[in-house]
Amino acid sequence: MDKLSREEVLHVAHLARISLTEEEIEKFRGELKVLMDDIDKIKNVKDVDDEIMYTPIDFNARLRDDVVGAMLSAKDATLNAPAKNGSFIEVPVMINE
Repeated sequence: MDKLSREEVLHVAHLARISLTEEEIEKFRGELKVLMDDIDKIKNVKDVDDEIMYTPIDFNARLRDDVVGAMLSAKDATLNAPAKNGSFIEVPVMINE
């Protein structure tokens, strides 16, 4: 089979919550089939039973002890802040409505 059926493409479009024109349906019939074939190739890759090597060198990280040190005062912490309100640092609003 070199293409998916029209119904399969419409099902995928429904899952993705998109609407397609007739031209897009025909276009995606072939493109989705190629994608599905690639996924099948990945599924057929044989598993390796060897232990997975995360890094090629044997490295044991040495972590330092958690020691409580001297704390900055609110005045020192906000000393170089571009905008502040009392002891708080003001930042621009990052929410789009």
